[in-house]
Amino acid sequence: MNRRDQVLYLAAAWCLSYPDEELVERVPLVRAALSEFPGMLPEFVPVLDLLEATPPMELQSQYVREFDLGRRHALHLSYWTDGDTRRRGEVLGFFKEAYRHSGVLVDLDGELPDYLPMVLEFAARVDPTAGRGLLERYRASLEMLRFGLLRDNLPHARILAAICATLPGKSPQDEQEVMRMAGYGPPTESVGLDPYDPRLLPVRRG
Repeated sequence: MNRRDQVLYLAAAWCLSYPDEELVERVPLVRAALSEFPGMLPEFVPVLDLLEATPPMELQSQYVREFDLGRRHALHLSYWTDGDTRRRGEVLGFFKEAYRHSGVLVDLDGELPDYLPMVLEFAARVDPTAGRGLLERYRASLEMLRFGLLRDNLPHARILAAICATLPGKSPQDEQEVMRMAGYGPPTESVGLDPYDPRLLPVRRG
């Protein structure tokens, strides 16, 4: 993995994480790092501006409402493919095994191992090959999340688009194309995109 993608993944991991004080303080660092690569910073600017301009309590309330309370913007990759099925437990074990295989002791910090910011940080800082492999395997989840963010006009959609642009192939034009490409039926609220046969670092939470 090249340095550009590593910086992008780490910046995306932070921008998609719970916006605590530490994250807001890192915004200038993120801007500086992204500025080293032509064309990368503009995809993050709307979220970075939001982090700097919004009062902390409002920022955190927005995050919880958009990413924690509902499933329209679920940040857990296996939700989109396995939903609330028994098979999801096996899939989560698959993520844990990928982290163990890296040889680095990883603290889940109470999060499920398929939490996107965690996967991105793993790819950026621990095992780029295994981390990108997870992102490629769950490309459909990334694309469905991107469409959900676009539909609700959230600036994070541009970050998802930037992540997907680092992976092989073009992004689908709509959800139906995602499902056709991955070879599964339509999603439902409770079972994800079934069937779809699906490799840590501490992530700040409130």
